[in-house]
Amino acid sequence: MTQDVQFSAEANPFAAAEQVCSTLGTLTDALFDEHTSRHPAASLSALRSAGHPAAEALFGLPLAPNGPVHAALDGLGTVITVGTARPGTGAPVADRVTTALHDRYGGGVVRGAIADRGTTSAALFQLPVTGEFADAKLRPPFAPALAALAAGQQTRQPVELATGAGAEVRLIVPPGFHPLTSPGGPAGVSARTVPALPDGGDDTDRATAAAAAELTGHLTEVAEELFSATGPEPRRDFAVISATLTDLIQDAGVCYAGLCALELDGRASDAALVVSLARHPLPITALATELATVRRHAEVWTVLLPAGPAAVLVEGRTVPVPGPLAADGQRRWVVTSVVQAFVPLPDGGTVLCAQLSTARPEDWELYTEAFAELLKSIQFGWDGTQAGAAAAAGAVAPPVPASPPAVPVAPPTAAPTLEQSAEEAAEAAESVESVEKPVHLRGTPVRIPPADFNPFAPVAEEPTDEVAATATAAAADDGRPKGTPVMIPPPDFDPFGMMGFSNEPTAEPTAQRDGGAPAPDPFGTTIASEQKADPFGTTVAAQGPAVPPPPAAPPTIPARAEPAADTPAADEASGPRKGTPVMIPPPDFDPFGMMGFSNEPTAEPEAEAEADAAPEHRPFG
Repeated sequence: MTQDVQFSAEANPFAAAEQVCSTLGTLTDALFDEHTSRHPAASLSALRSAGHPAAEALFGLPLAPNGPVHAALDGLGTVITVGTARPGTGAPVADRVTTALHDRYGGGVVRGAIADRGTTSAALFQLPVTGEFADAKLRPPFAPALAALAAGQQTRQPVELATGAGAEVRLIVPPGFHPLTSPGGPAGVSARTVPALPDGGDDTDRATAAAAAELTGHLTEVAEELFSATGPEPRRDFAVISATLTDLIQDAGVCYAGLCALELDGRASDAALVVSLARHPLPITALATELATVRRHAEVWTVLLPAGPAAVLVEGRTVPVPGPLAADGQRRWVVTSVVQAFVPLPDGGTVLCAQLSTARPEDWELYTEAFAELLKSIQFGWDGTQAGAAAAAGAVAPPVPASPPAVPVAPPTAAPTLEQSAEEAAEAAESVESVEKPVHLRGTPVRIPPADFNPFAPVAEEPTDEVAATATAAAADDGRPKGTPVMIPPPDFDPFGMMGFSNEPTAEPTAQRDGGAPAPDPFGTTIASEQKADPFGTTVAAQGPAVPPPPAAPPTIPARAEPAADTPAADEASGPRKGTPVMIPPPDFDPFGMMGFSNEPTAEPEAEAEADAAPEHRPFG
């Protein structure tokens, strides 16, 4: 697997947050040293959220939208709130914060900066960095604390929020982490005390100025806490470099980014924690399958948290340390152990992504225990609105639907009648096709042949372009219905009563025989036209049958029709009849009684019978 596939934003919606986590790992390795102030390792696991009275009711705390995004509570930890309905203004504040920190620390060249041109950006430090997968042999084990999450347990129902609040997540970060994100979040997320703007700052956004001022003071406090035993230069370097990542953290959807500096058994240990939101519509089982397929060097489990099902991933990553930040000025690589959890929100389209990385594999179980407690503390709140509807209202960008979008319904359009013109039918078809179809309905329409379709039937020759154009223009000009009219026979149609023929015998055939007329067909199928007779008598007229006369009047055989060329008036009045009329023999037709013969016994045979019946001379009496 290549770096572009695993960690690119196109293939992985969590790539930006993973890049932030890798960058924070680079900072801890490059800037933390033996002079860094560290907490004891016991502080990471000393508190258990289950013993705090507010642990089970985090949504009762006065946090965002009117309060801070995260706040530290004594005896509990830092409570983080993440919401889909508070994206903020998105205004960049990195330049304001870095300039303010430079002024606070008296200026000077920041460690690792290529050149001091009056502005400081992350690119000067070759940041951010992107991690790559490590060899499968360097993958950390699935710790027991993480495996325990797969056991069945009772889940909580989301807390009901007011309409418009979207989906909200609250969780507890254990003590020992130093947040690099502002407690009030980005500009426009929560209410802040707006400071007085300097002269000439009337055009400045007051919310952005307030967020920049708050972040400047917060990073100053973190730098003072971490580097309290050193001079001002390490504090300035750490604060300024962290400030250059502010816009990157905000654009990645990260709501909390923190560093941990611990002392364990007389040695230093550190880790990085990142909590973010991303849009991903797949259910948890499909998401776990996708992660296991894409990241073949990782181990993926599906677990059950009190907040609901989640996917937990464990893998090793190789993170570069840029040369300008390294103490010796040489670029190097660091292998980190990463645990990453994906927890779907109840809105069906948003996923909470929490990840922790450390370059100390010997402290893996310590950090995974704290990470497992963080996952157990997750609580959800929801207003009942699906992610697609919330995104349409501008709650989260970019919008990703939680489920396949509903098929757009075109306005009802009446089927075109025969009187409609070709232009109206074309406009109706374009109006239906103009409605955009969803992805799963797009494709090439095909016609399904009927059940009685004969693929071996001869194909009729198509008319040429000129003939087709002439026929189309003529049909459009005269306004007549399009197509070829056909005659449908009525339900009482009698195919043997066509052309006025009757099944009753008449005297005319006998007269014709007596008058020297040609002898009839042995089967009684005399042809009534000049056309050649069908030897089997199966030719049927194409036109509809004529109405038979009333039973009271004895039907007669009509006179033989003349050729069509001799009767133009009749053809013009009623149109030529297609086909060859035939005579159908009556039901009592006797093929052996032709030419005047009869099956009835005559007088002559009777006389012969009487003569035969006379008594013979018998010699013995």
